[in-house]
Amino acid sequence: MPSRRTDPLTLEVVELIGSVVARYHEEYEDAAASHQLTGAQARVLNLLSLEPMPMRRIAQQLKCEPSNITGIVDRLESRGLVERRPDPADRRVKLAAPTQEGLQTADRLRESLDFAREPLAGLSTAERAALRDLLKRMLG
Repeated sequence: MPSRRTDPLTLEVVELIGSVVARYHEEYEDAAASHQLTGAQARVLNLLSLEPMPMRRIAQQLKCEPSNITGIVDRLESRGLVERRPDPADRRVKLAAPTQEGLQTADRLRESLDFAREPLAGLSTAERAALRDLLKRMLG
């Protein structure tokens, strides 16, 4: 009996997940470029559109070095999409926060990502909920 890690169904699911991830990244890069952003800049802007946060937390969320985030935020700030402001809870900490233009750009970016939206629209609410729950379970 094949192990669960190498059975044909598991291998097929792993390949399909890889294909979904690759297509998502390709579309994300294209959407970012249409707004004159790199993929990394778009990901930071999208994350900040949810809530302002310190650089260290951005780096943790995106699993990269804080020094990389500083450069990305610098470039977004120079374009007027992000600003640095004191954290009201600890004025020694600076938060990166989207400007109004940054929020609008993040919204337009999300709107232009049709890859997953179109196929998901073909699923019932129950199927989308089941897929969501399975993905959450996979992520722990």
